[in-house]
Amino acid sequence: MAKYSKFVGTGVAIVTPFSKDGNVDFKGLTSLIEHLIKGKVEYLVVLGTTGESAVLTKDEKSAVINHVLDTVEGRVPLVLGIGGNNTQEVVDTIKHSNLKGFSAILSVSPYYNKPSQEGIYQHYKMIAGVSPLPIILYNVPGRTTSNMTSETTLRLANDFKNIIAIKEASGNVEQCMRIIKNKPKDFLVISGDDNLTLPLIAAGADGVISVIANAYPKDFSEMVRQALAGNIAQAQKLHYKTFEITEQLFADGNPGGVKIALELLKVCGSNVRLPLVKPNEKVQKRLKELVAAYK
Repeated sequence: MAKYSKFVGTGVAIVTPFSKDGNVDFKGLTSLIEHLIKGKVEYLVVLGTTGESAVLTKDEKSAVINHVLDTVEGRVPLVLGIGGNNTQEVVDTIKHSNLKGFSAILSVSPYYNKPSQEGIYQHYKMIAGVSPLPIILYNVPGRTTSNMTSETTLRLANDFKNIIAIKEASGNVEQCMRIIKNKPKDFLVISGDDNLTLPLIAAGADGVISVIANAYPKDFSEMVRQALAGNIAQAQKLHYKTFEITEQLFADGNPGGVKIALELLKVCGSNVRLPLVKPNEKVQKRLKELVAAYK
């Protein structure tokens, strides 16, 4: 069994529901959490990109964290998103945050500044030096405009015992496989792309931090479990069951797509905060068709 087995399987980057007046919808958040736990996902990720953390105030973030902790009550492990492009600010946030109840920190690679690979390494070195919790790296060049190479990931994995995993959302399967091939034994490689999860697990990855599992936790987490168990034929059936819906969730922006699906499933509302807007009418129409046909 992996040393950090609680992060093997399906983690969900949970959305932050909003009411029509723009406030955090805590009733909707409770509904979502119960939906996910009932769906048997392995862990939840709070205040990630999908949670629209970039548009939450400091007080709102604290309120969301406290509500999640109170609602989950230790039933599943929790990961907290703390990242940014100001290294010292990330360090200070970690130092001054009450991390009780969380099992790890997910920290995105610095964005906008376009740091070199050495800059990315030094950023994470600073974070590793202060974090009381294990750290999951997060590489998502589609958002950061800066790819963390496999060489940098492996350097960090080997140099810092508390850097335990990477959420790899580069979409570059060869890059992911280079990490899997050369990583330390207990270092986890976690898919950050829902539709690449099955092929990455077949290549040796350890699971996913998912968006679609917000909407379909039972089927998607079972797909991951079957794939990890080597039951590829069974995993394939579930993979293709969600495949087109997953495509549509990202067709006009995340988390707008998955919030539409969640509203159609009567889990929580579909409101997002500017600068995000709801997906266009074509995507909404197709999602409505796919959700209605889903069995």
